[in-house]
This record gives sequence, structure tokens and C-alpha cells, in this order.
Amino acid sequence: MTHSPLWVFGYGSLIWNPEFPVAEQAVARLDGYHRSFCMHSIHHRGTEEDPGLVLALDAVDGGVCTGVAFRVETGQETPTIDALRERELVSSAYLETVCPVELADGRLVDAVTYIVDPDHVQYCGSMALEAQAQIISQAVGGRGPNDEYLFNTVEHLSQIGITDADLSWLAQRVREIGNAHA
Repeated sequence: MTHSPLWVFGYGSLIWNPEFPVAEQAVARLDGYHRSFCMHSIHHRGTEEDPGLVLALDAVDGGVCTGVAFRVETGQETPTIDALRERELVSSAYLETVCPVELADGRLVDAVTYIVDPDHVQYCGSMALEAQAQIISQAVGGRGPNDEYLFNTVEHLSQIGITDADLSWLAQRVREIGNAHA
């Protein structure tokens, strides 16, 4: 899977923290999936005792996810895939796939994409937004507070002109919860 050029599709933290050398990036569209907090995080944004939530792509008929496609610098394909697997496949809740994505300029590219395994124990699709907000407002994992992950994602989506109504609602609600506890 380390062919050149190597494209990677980001829809959450990869947008603001890819952690690999990027030669090109573009807003991109992936059909058939929806971005949502449908995966418990027991490593990066929570613990096994107190799981957080992270974004994942959930298969949905007619779904569309707008994110960012990154072209990896030539010669960096193998170390990038190795680093992505260490980061994204830490608990095997994501499935590494290659999906066709459409770049903003109309080009179609095949991109490595991490999609949630709906049969995995960490999958929690269809959780109510209020329940998500309660979890995100208090969970902390190895990469930091769960709310930081949410706020960074919403901010960086906004910077590239992407609005996600559910994430915007969650960010506002999590801030309200935080202010109430302060």
C-alpha cells in the first residue's frame, strides 16, 4: 500500500495534526460516510476506565464527509504508513482502507482512509449528542483532554470553510458544561 503518490484522507485530528511530511493538501469529499463521534477512545482521548470519544467515519447510505486529502512527500510513503498505523490502529477499531476521494479542483485520487469497524467493541454509533458532550467534556487520554480534540477539529474545519453542524453544536455544549463546572 505504499505506492506513490500516497494520499491520506483526514476528517478529524489528521486535519490539524497530520504528523507526516505533506507535499500537497486539498479539501476533499468522501462519499458514503459520515464523520461522527462514534468510537470510544481508550488511548488517545480517554482511558479504559474512563473512555473518551473520537471521530470516525461511519458508513451511511448517501453520506458525505468533507475533509482534507494530503499527498505525502515522495520517498516518505513507507515511514508515513508505518506512523499512521501506529497512531490509528492502536486498538484495531479502525479499518485501514483505500477510498476514492474528490479533491476541490475535481481530481479524483485514491486515499488511505481510516474507517470505524462497526463490529469492534469501541464502536458506539447513534449515541445522542448530549451524551457525547457529557463524555467529551470530562475525558482525558494520552494525547490530552477530549474537549481539546473537539475544539481543534471544529476550529480547523472552520479555517478551511467546512461547517459540521453536529460538531459545532457539540463544541458549544461542551463549553457550556465546562463553564458550569468552573
